[in-house]
Amino acid sequence: MTTDFDLPQSKPGNSLPLAFYQRPNVLTIARELLGKHVCTLLEGELATGRIVETEAYRHEGDPSITLHLQRKAKQAQALYQPGGHAYLYTVYRVHTLFNITTHDAAHPDAVLIRAIEPLQGIDTMLRRRGLATVARNLTAGPGVLSQALGLTPALNGELLTGPAVWIEDAGEVISADNVLASSRVGLEYAGPEAAALPWRFRLKDSRWTSPAK
Repeated sequence: MTTDFDLPQSKPGNSLPLAFYQRPNVLTIARELLGKHVCTLLEGELATGRIVETEAYRHEGDPSITLHLQRKAKQAQALYQPGGHAYLYTVYRVHTLFNITTHDAAHPDAVLIRAIEPLQGIDTMLRRRGLATVARNLTAGPGVLSQALGLTPALNGELLTGPAVWIEDAGEVISADNVLASSRVGLEYAGPEAAALPWRFRLKDSRWTSPAK
């Protein structure tokens, strides 16, 4: 695994331009986020991870978005922002999920970050997770990765250009044959149409993807 000593220091000035997120095709953005580095700088502590799994959510043809906007009406107002903002909400009153708005303010499209490979600030991540050693359960799942990165609903609506949270392009090229597209996780409640959409994207060669099938 890459360690803190092998990487250049991340900083907000290296963040992806907002134009990356403001394109209309959320599926393309979800795929292209694979291999990018998500970074947080909170209370002076830097933590970064390589994105290895995402899910796309689109306002058209996706019943789960309609239901979500009804269930999370107050928090979901953050979805009605131009692409490039953090959308953070809780599930089961415990876990925070980190999403990224895409497209424009009129289209509540988003990408859920489901898993990352820890890169920098690993000691900080371990402390936040209450773990002693690095293992897959450190960041392989949407709730645990948010905890490791220090992300909470207090950052809902935060612009993804820093200083608290941002995403960098590390120059990695992801080949199409290394991307696995499959159905999203836990959407049976939204009906068979939403559950069947192959809008979950994972790196085949990563051991850090979430254990959900």
